[in-house]
Amino acid sequence: MIDNHQRTVNYLRLAVTDRCNLRCFYCMPEEGINFVERRELLTYEEMLHLIRLMAELGIKKVRITGGEPFVRKNLLGFIRRLVRIPGIESVPMTTNGTLTRRHLDELVGLGIRSFNLSIDSLDRQRFHHITRRDYLPEVLACLHDMIDRGLDVKLNAVVMKDKNIADILPMVELTRERDIAVRFIEEMPFNGSGPHSTQLEWNYLKILDHISNAHPQIENLVAAPFSTSRNYRIAGFRGSFGIIPAYSRSFCGTCNRLRMTPQGLIKTCLYDRGVFNLRDLLRAQASDADLKIAIQEAVGSRSKDGFEAEAKSRQRGKTFESMASIGG
Repeated sequence: MIDNHQRTVNYLRLAVTDRCNLRCFYCMPEEGINFVERRELLTYEEMLHLIRLMAELGIKKVRITGGEPFVRKNLLGFIRRLVRIPGIESVPMTTNGTLTRRHLDELVGLGIRSFNLSIDSLDRQRFHHITRRDYLPEVLACLHDMIDRGLDVKLNAVVMKDKNIADILPMVELTRERDIAVRFIEEMPFNGSGPHSTQLEWNYLKILDHISNAHPQIENLVAAPFSTSRNYRIAGFRGSFGIIPAYSRSFCGTCNRLRMTPQGLIKTCLYDRGVFNLRDLLRAQASDADLKIAIQEAVGSRSKDGFEAEAKSRQRGKTFESMASIGG
């Protein structure tokens, strides 16, 4: 699929649930969000049906996200069928690591070797303060198991003023002896209750400057096609670090992805509020041909970047969502 800005679209981020066992303050309010009722969620059968159609249209990579994916029951059964869909070449996963460790053997057996592990602090007290849950030991145990197995591991940390700035350099230090990637993400204005920041103090330039002051010998790495991060390595370190300018949105020009929420809402940009609902079309007995046409039309009318997508959404009076409901 080629969008209206001549960008190839071959990557789907699939949020299998909006539920999570953490309550990260930047993702949702402390009391949680109004979770989707079960009947409103896509069933696994419906997801597989839609992904088969998308694979026929050119989707080759499907990232499993949430919420926390393993909060949804029978996830492994779904993944067993997903990896067998013709045309799907890669099924990476984003997880908070609290429930994942016990499933690593089977996941690796299914060919899943790429994981983004969300962890915003290496300090137990700060982790608890950010996530409102005391699960850091479980997350670190999962991380160590992943490293021991030689998996492709990226640590994702949202950088937040007055919350976890003290963790930036210790996280970079993890890459000294380990062949992993640590990625620092600009905080975004999604917390389930509207925008909470009009200016971002810790943008990618300030994050990089902070690291550079401690480690002057930084090498720029060539970004992979469609990369959302600016990547670097410190001389002599095995691993690498990157910075994702999610708020600044400087990576939009090469975006190759679609998002599908647990309710079947298609999003052509993280900053739009949804284009149309595939679940409703599917349950209204739309034909496969009609479903494909709807997907192609969505791809053919994408916003140029996140700023345009956000502006259009505001014009329609749509509010910010919880990050848990859109899969990051």
